Amino acid sequence: MKQTDRVAGAGKTDRTDQVAAPARPRSPRVRRYHVGQQEIIQGDCLRILRRMKPESVDVIVTSPPYNIGLGYRSYQDRRTENDYLDWMVEIATAVRRVMRPDASFFLNIAGTSTEPWLPFELVVRLRDLFSLQNHISWVKSIAVPGDSFGHFKPVNSGRYLNRNHEHLFHLTLNGDVRLDRLGAGVPFKDKSNIARRGHAQDQRCRGDTWFVPYETVRDREQKFNHPGTFPVRLPELCIRLHGRPAPVVLDPFMGTGTTLLAAQRTGSHGIGIEIDPDYVAIARQRLKEAGES
Repeated sequence: MKQTDRVAGAGKTDRTDQVAAPARPRSPRVRRYHVGQQEIIQGDCLRILRRMKPESVDVIVTSPPYNIGLGYRSYQDRRTENDYLDWMVEIATAVRRVMRPDASFFLNIAGTSTEPWLPFELVVRLRDLFSLQNHISWVKSIAVPGDSFGHFKPVNSGRYLNRNHEHLFHLTLNGDVRLDRLGAGVPFKDKSNIARRGHAQDQRCRGDTWFVPYETVRDREQKFNHPGTFPVRLPELCIRLHGRPAPVVLDPFMGTGTTLLAAQRTGSHGIGIEIDPDYVAIARQRLKEAGES
């Protein structure tokens, strides 16, 4: 859950100047925790994914590191581009193994103003593993005549526009997964469309542009000192769109537990994998508090 509004080009080096990625640290001992129906596994996601039961997961919703230099506690978010892409293909291959034949994999990722190609380079590499069934634009801030909505963080640039959206790639094994489009739908604006178009309820498809704003926060502590989070509503919509009752939901980059909170809201069994013990502790506390409210 790794979004950014960095000033374009700030703190960057040219690709030709990038040094090789540091050696990966030895994986810590795996720990498991349960909060209600939600399971948290502390450890390296690639190692854990390779040990999970094949074809055991219905929905994957995740937002991996974006390789833009964010300050995670237990991960260096600046590899060479090829090393990063190779690593992500490894992760995606392991994810594919645990997907049921009709599973959905929702991959949230974004580029930066100076590195806009990275998300597309990644998804092209994934063509050998998945079909790109839908490409959803997650809109975080939008301007309409005379007003604006959502979280807007200005950048100081004479070349680039503010980046107000991120990508949500819906990947499936064969591109033929049936979805519950109304499960993630919206009411009709013009109610005459309900009867005129033969709909059984006041609900239509949300489409492939999702406006999901953040809750307003004023400091990093309100974001649990995590450099990139997404709203609970985003993974919740993904789970509802997939449309299976009581699905198994996986997030291999759990962070502070947002996808598991969405799983809890939807009556799903969530599995979250996270290498950082501090984020694991925050996720456990968030789930506990949500269950008590």
